[in-house]
Amino acid sequence: MTSTATTTAGNPAPHRAGGEPVVSFRRVSKSYGSVRAVADLDLELYPGETVALLGPNGAGKSSTLDLLLGLRNPDAGTVSLFGTTPQRAIEQGKVGAMLQSGGLMGAVKVRELVKLACDLHPRAYPVDQVLATAGITQIADRMVDKLSGGQEQRVRFALATAGENSLIVLDEPTTGMDVTSRQTFWGTMRDQARQGRTVLFATHYLEEADEIADRVIVLHRGRVLADGTAAEIKSRAGARRISFDLDAPADGDVLRTLPHLTTIEVSGRTVRMQSRDADATVHALYGLGLYPRNLEVSGLGLEQAFIAITTASDGPAPAAAEETARTTGKAAR
Repeated sequence: MTSTATTTAGNPAPHRAGGEPVVSFRRVSKSYGSVRAVADLDLELYPGETVALLGPNGAGKSSTLDLLLGLRNPDAGTVSLFGTTPQRAIEQGKVGAMLQSGGLMGAVKVRELVKLACDLHPRAYPVDQVLATAGITQIADRMVDKLSGGQEQRVRFALATAGENSLIVLDEPTTGMDVTSRQTFWGTMRDQARQGRTVLFATHYLEEADEIADRVIVLHRGRVLADGTAAEIKSRAGARRISFDLDAPADGDVLRTLPHLTTIEVSGRTVRMQSRDADATVHALYGLGLYPRNLEVSGLGLEQAFIAITTASDGPAPAAAEETARTTGKAAR
C-alpha cells in the first residue's frame, strides 16, 4: 500500500510514493464561462494505487476526469499520462475508462460490442475472458438495448477492461448495481490493483471509498482539499461522535451549553452529538449533574468527515452554477 500525506486546504502534501507518476496535473485550470470548474490543480497518481475521488456536487470531479482522459483541454497548466499527452496514452492502449455519460450501441449483442472493443485494443484480452471478468457471460447473447441499468454498467466495465491497461478510470462505476454485483466488481478491481494497475474512481458511495481505496482525494471548488488514506481523512476532521441515553427526556437547551460541540441531535432520551474535544464534553456532561447511559464515543466515519471538511472550507462551492451550466451544455461536467 502506498503511503500518502494529508493536506491542509489549498496546500496538497507531497506524495511519498516512489517511481514516476502515472498521472500528473500541473497547475491545471478549466473554466466554462464564469464557472471555474478546476482551479490550479496539482495532482499525481502512482502505479498500483487505488484512488477514490470525492467531492460535493460542483467540486470539479467530472471535469477533472474529462481533462485526464483528454476529452477537454485545460485553459492553463498541463496534464500528462505516462509522460505523454492523454490522447497519446489512450491511443497506446494504456488507459481504460468507464464513464457515466454516453450511451451504448443498442442494435448489437453484448458479445459483439465487447468483441469490437477487444478488436480495437492494441493489447486485447480474449473476448470470453473479458465477459467472464465483468460477470456478463450469461447475458453475452442479449441485445444491449434490453439490459437493466446494472447490466449496462457491467458492460461498460467490460469495455473499459478489454485489454491490458495500466490505468483504469471509473466514474460512479457501481451505480445501478445490486449489492452482490458491487462486491464482485470491487473484487475484480482489487485484483487489477494487485497486478500493478492504477485504479481511479469517483463515487458517491462513501463506504466504497472507505473500504476499497488506499488513497482518498477530496476535491472542493476545483482544488484538492484533502489527500490521504481514509483513516487520515477521518482524523483530519477532528471531531468525534458521542451518543448516550438519559433517564429522562433530554433538555436540548441545557445540552447545547456543553463545550466543544459542533452538532447535537436530541430525540427524547437519546442524544447524539459531535465534539472537537470529546473528553472535555463528557466531563462537562457529568458536571451538569447528568448521568449518561450506554455512552459511546467514536471517531467520525468517512461520510461525516467528508461533510465536516467540505463545509468548513471558505464559502460555498459553486454547485448550482456548475450544475446549471452542465445541463445547458455550456460548462463543466
